[in-house]
Amino acid sequence: MIKEPTPETIKTQHSYRELGVTDSEYNLFTERLGRLPNYTEVGLQSGMWSEHCSYKYSKPILKTFWTKNDRVIMGPGEGAGVVRIGSGKAVVFKAESHNHPSAVEPYEGAATGVGGIIRDIFSIGAKPVACLDSLAFGDDFTAHNKHLIDQVVAGIGGYGNSIGIPTVGGEVQFDAAYQQNPLVNAMCVGIMNEADIQRGKAAGVGNAIIYVGAKTGRDGINGASFASSEFSQEESADRSAVQVGDPFMEKLLTDACLEVTHRFHDDLVGMQDMGAAGLVSSSAEMASKAGAGMTMDLDLIPQREPNMTPFEIMLSESQERMLLCVRAGQEAEILNLFADYGLDAVVCGHVDDGHQYRLLHHGKVVCDIPVSLLTDDVPTYTTQPEKPQRLVYPEPDFVPEVTDVLATLNDLLALPNIASKHCLYSRYDAQVQTNTVVLPGGDAAVIRVRDTDKALALNTDSNGRLLHLDPEVGGAITVAEAARNLVATGAEPLAITDCLNYGDPSKPEVYYELAESARGITAACKQFNTPVISGNVSLYNETDHVGINPTPMIGMVGLIDDLSAITTSAFKQAGDLVYLVGATGDDYNGSSLQFLQTGGYAGRITGFCLETEAKTQAAVLKAIRQHLVTAAHDLADGGLAAALVEMGAAKGYGITGTTALTAAQFFSETQGRFVLTVKPVNQAAFEAALGATPYAQIGTTIAETVDLQFADQRLRTQMQTLTKVYEEALACQLK
Repeated sequence: MIKEPTPETIKTQHSYRELGVTDSEYNLFTERLGRLPNYTEVGLQSGMWSEHCSYKYSKPILKTFWTKNDRVIMGPGEGAGVVRIGSGKAVVFKAESHNHPSAVEPYEGAATGVGGIIRDIFSIGAKPVACLDSLAFGDDFTAHNKHLIDQVVAGIGGYGNSIGIPTVGGEVQFDAAYQQNPLVNAMCVGIMNEADIQRGKAAGVGNAIIYVGAKTGRDGINGASFASSEFSQEESADRSAVQVGDPFMEKLLTDACLEVTHRFHDDLVGMQDMGAAGLVSSSAEMASKAGAGMTMDLDLIPQREPNMTPFEIMLSESQERMLLCVRAGQEAEILNLFADYGLDAVVCGHVDDGHQYRLLHHGKVVCDIPVSLLTDDVPTYTTQPEKPQRLVYPEPDFVPEVTDVLATLNDLLALPNIASKHCLYSRYDAQVQTNTVVLPGGDAAVIRVRDTDKALALNTDSNGRLLHLDPEVGGAITVAEAARNLVATGAEPLAITDCLNYGDPSKPEVYYELAESARGITAACKQFNTPVISGNVSLYNETDHVGINPTPMIGMVGLIDDLSAITTSAFKQAGDLVYLVGATGDDYNGSSLQFLQTGGYAGRITGFCLETEAKTQAAVLKAIRQHLVTAAHDLADGGLAAALVEMGAAKGYGITGTTALTAAQFFSETQGRFVLTVKPVNQAAFEAALGATPYAQIGTTIAETVDLQFADQRLRTQMQTLTKVYEEALACQLK
């Protein structure tokens, strides 16, 4: 048990600093409270005023995001965002980062990241139907890094597979920037009827507050503050701040909460997950949204360990717990429902008139503060941004030398960022629930929407190396690439969620990266009509003051209205015409070819135009929806070279043809391009559908052989040889 200091001791010995509260924040809290806070109250301040909960540095920037269009039913501010997809249905999705926990306890950190984001989805009343992830690790495959990768993947698979929600897609990147600070971002998608939407509020004086789910333990105490601080090699990792998950409990909780949503819709006032900052964040936020007060008796909270203090009970982040507000008089039926599932469920408080947040423990009042002091009256900070010197004086444009195109291609395919990730995603169950139409490994996953003719395309994208070169343009490219991936499946992009992974925001250069990338993301969201409906912020991704690349993860969802128009990236048969759509330039800064030949990334980003990209995507989507395309793939890392191998590897088809590109341009990473295949009978209609979009037919699919004549060299090899390198390179690195 913690021996709690007195209010006077907290002030004189600055005990609040150990909880991540600054002197000025403590003084401000005390001034607004009108007295010295006790240890529980300072603890609540610590959790609720952490960056993870209050967004005190990022809020001014998040307000610049574009969040609405005619499809958005519910945007940021609730557990997850909701978008209309027609037929009375809505898609619900959100992403969340679990970087710090995964760095110190990779299995549980990743597993509980998945569990937390699933609860955000069903708290809205939606059935979770798919999970995705976005991971980033160091590129030095030391024993520690391989253990980290293995356990993060195991944690994602262990939780998702057990709970019966397919992990249908995602991405993995490797870069030295993440060697000490891995990124583990999880996204969940749900489907629901529009009429069933729930919100996380506690309204109506006298209505009951019901605690549901796992008992509260001492795991994950004050994890929100832990997630809002950087690491140090000299300090031991705070493993007590990492939660422990139980997917089988979460499965029961999911089913029970969805049944309450449907059977007791009129009696359920609100529901919210106990995520970051545990019971205090869920309860205070629910009261705040309704402008109400709340009283809870902590002796009624189901507890897994004896003698827990109010501080521990309120700031525990034990998993698989929900908080409900239920209309007075209807508690018994709902408690009985949870009892039928074998879940703990107790009435632990009620909604009050006024605006005080009161906690009782052993018959004493241990907290009595205004709700708004925890949720709204939190200071916000802005840092004077400063453009990093690397951007003020960028390196000269990189000019590659490709004297042997085959050797360069083989070396490129062996890069961890290019090589197949099959050895990782094969550990996930991607087909449970039997709705998955397009499996991992392509541009985006596709799941069908039951009882309709619709499907949803889903993906996650991030590109820290490009944001390192230009945060604004890199941010826009990340959104554009996410949209490009969806279009390649035949989907219209709908909206995005995000995880904003950055370093210490009090540093002027980091704040510049955050603000500029938000500017790029917003511009791209408007261009593609994909508002930001949800997301989170993960700052302080630093070890010993060295931060990661600015890495916003974009999770995007698209709509397919005609199941017959779903397109995949694999070459389908010999004899199809192969088109390169979009103009190719000499764009090598930040490319995989640059990394291959120099060991790093540098220079300005070239070869990107939002308007041009949008026109190209619209033309490609039109051709796909006219059933003129047999395979489609976007060009990203590794350019045309990597794309052709990825398309041919699945079924062993190669390509024969001639192109005006140089051998170096084979590896160029000019943005906004696709490779499409077309049956010869559809050639004229396809080219008409593209209109003014630049395109070139570069060859024809052929069994087994790759024979491409460039302007300056010829590539001749067997697809089987390339496939072997592509599919085995990463698996060998991880052994």
